[in-house]
Order: sequence, then C-alpha cells, then structure tokens
Amino acid sequence: MKKHAVLITVLFAMAVSLVSVSATFWEFYKLNKEQYINHIFTKYTVITQIYREHQQRHSSEIMLEANLAVYDLEVLKDKNEKNFILKKGKILKRVGFKSFNTSLMISDKGMYTKNTVSNLRATMLQYKRKIYFYIETPNGEILIRDNKLEPYSYINILYTYMTIFLVISFSFILVLQKLRPLIRLRKKIVLYGEGNMNVSFKTRSEDEIGSVANELENARQKINNMLESRTLFLRNLMHELKTPIAKGTIATQMLDSLKQRERFTSIFRRLEALVNEFAMIEEVTSLNDKKDFSEYRLVDIIDGAIDMAMVDRKHVSIDVPADFKLHANYRLYTTAIKNMIDNAMKYSIDAHIRIVVNDKNELCFESKGACLQHPLQYYIEPFTKENPSKNSFGLGLYLVDSILKAHGQVLAHEYEDGLNRFIFV
Repeated sequence: MKKHAVLITVLFAMAVSLVSVSATFWEFYKLNKEQYINHIFTKYTVITQIYREHQQRHSSEIMLEANLAVYDLEVLKDKNEKNFILKKGKILKRVGFKSFNTSLMISDKGMYTKNTVSNLRATMLQYKRKIYFYIETPNGEILIRDNKLEPYSYINILYTYMTIFLVISFSFILVLQKLRPLIRLRKKIVLYGEGNMNVSFKTRSEDEIGSVANELENARQKINNMLESRTLFLRNLMHELKTPIAKGTIATQMLDSLKQRERFTSIFRRLEALVNEFAMIEEVTSLNDKKDFSEYRLVDIIDGAIDMAMVDRKHVSIDVPADFKLHANYRLYTTAIKNMIDNAMKYSIDAHIRIVVNDKNELCFESKGACLQHPLQYYIEPFTKENPSKNSFGLGLYLVDSILKAHGQVLAHEYEDGLNRFIFV
C-alpha cells in the first residue's frame, strides 16, 4: 500500500471532492425544491378566496369556473377522476388554517356585525406533471387543476452538478495522467537496481517528473562510465600484476639456495592467489544480469567445490537430496561453497565439515570449533580474519557474502553445542 501512497492520496482527494460536491448539491436541491413549492403554494389563497365568495353568494358553477379560468384554473367535476387523483397524487404541501369572515347583520335591536371563524385546509398535489389544489371547507370541498403551474424541475441543477462533477473528474484524470510517467520511472529504476545498466530514463517531457527522469539519465550515464572505467582499470591492473608474478616465479627456480627458493615461491603463490581473489570479487561486483545463471543439481556444485578446494573427501560429509536443484552461476556458487569448505578446514577442531540441507531448504555448513569472537558482520568485511597467523587474506567470507547477494541470498551464522553452523539463507 505504501508503494502507491501518492496514487491513493490523489484518489482519496478525488473521492472526497466528489462526495462533498454531491452532498452540497443534494442539500441545495432539497432547499431549492422546498422554496419553489412554498412559492407556488401561495396561489391557494386566491383559490380559497374565490371559492369562499362562491359559497357565500351562492353564485352559479359557471361563474365559479369563469372566475377561476382567469388564473388558468380548472375545476374537476368527474367524481371518479377526482377520487383517483386524490388517491394517486403526490402531496407536495398541506396546511390547515382558520378563515375569519365579518358580515353585517340586522336584528330587532338594530344593525350589528357578525364574525365567523371557519376551519379550512388546503392541499397541493402533483400528478403526471400537473399541479392540483384541493380546498376543504365546512360547507364543501373542491379539486382544481392549475394549467399554468409546472412541477418543480431539477434539470438546471442537474446540469450544473454534472458540469462541475465532470470538471473535477477530468481534473483528477489529468493529475493521474501526469503521474503515469512517475510509475514508468519507478519501474525503470527497479530494472536499473536489478542490474539492467542499459535502461534509459530519458524523456521528452519538460515538467518536474521529466526533469527528474533526465537527471537520472545523466546520473546513469556517469555511473556506467565510472563502472566501465573501474572494470577496465582492475582488469588491466590484474593483467599487469600477473606478468611480473609469472616472471618472478620462473626466476625463483634459478636460485641456488633451496630455502630462498621456497620462500620466494611461497610469496609469489600468495600474490597469485590474492590476484585471483581480486578477479573473482571484480566479477561478482560487476555481475549485471543473470544470463549466465542456469539450473544445476546442488550435489554437482558441491562436488565441484570439493575438487576446487583439493581436500580429501573423507573430511566432508554430504547430506543433500540428489534431486535438489537451484538456479545459479555455477562457477561463482562453486567458489562460495569452496570458500566455506576452506574456512572449516582452517578453523574446525577436527578438520571436518558436514554439508546439509535443513527443513527450510537452506544449505548449511556445520563444523566443530569455538564460537566466533565477533558478530558475523565483522568477518564478511574484506581483509578481516579470526587468526592473523592463518594463511589467508581475510577475503573468503567477504567473497561468499558477495556471491550470495548476487544470487538473492545472505549468509547467516549460529552456534549450538560446540557446533558452528553457516547458513545460505
């Protein structure tokens, strides 16, 4: 999830923005609709007044219809139709109120005014895009259709909402589109980290991501040039070193003193061994890809390592399944196992090593001896060793660790009951 934190953040911001806009428009829609209904509902006062005057004056139905027609109002006379609309129509608003009527009366005592209070109720309904007013009085009721008013329409609000919704969505799509080069750049960096030194970061884009990519391309070219220079320098250096070593070895054989001859021969052999180890380290560190990796049986690699170490096979016990295979560079992995065998021969108390595969399918090297005086990290540094008097350069475990890293493994160590156990994890 952390790998896509930026993408998730952008999508979260987009979702929050769209939800906020949607919630705002929904509240605005409800408020606008309520205001519209309240506005058109005021027409009931005109209808109520006309209807009350009709009842008080006992005017004809034709006169009532004529007065209502002035306001584009139509009385529904069909009883079935009226009942159907009252049943199926959607009630938009209903209000009950009191009507005060003052009339002039004559009695034996003279003239006086009479105030009459009536309970009325007005209901506004909607049915099939038409607005109806239903007026109820103590003296009767009437259902009137308004041919002028139209129901509330949300089209304008919907149009505005969709426009803003699409603008926000399109804006975030543009942002995500701008992030695509960043995703491609990350994949290229992963490839470069895995050893593909020829991957190119160059881009024509001139934005911030494009600038970063082009700077990475410049850095890649500089690093590649330095690696090529380093490799060329080391190879030439080792080549130039081997020539005087070979000449010195030949010249040593011409010495008359046997003691001097053996001493110089030992020196040149150590120099030759050191150059060979340097060559192996240079090969491991400059391993860019896995084109030389193949599938091998582990027992075959171990047999090759024993032959390379030139030790008696009775000093090595092997408990490895014959069908156990691994994907590796044969020469490098053989060298790593050979160095582990050499290490056991030098430091074990019985000059014996046991090579096994544990229940986790990890290769283990077990030998009896004292526990390491320092953490394992100390010994995998170059030119460090337990006993300076031992005939080694302190590069053995460093080379093993470098080879294992090239194979996606690490070297581990544990000590139990007088037994040192090195593990290829």
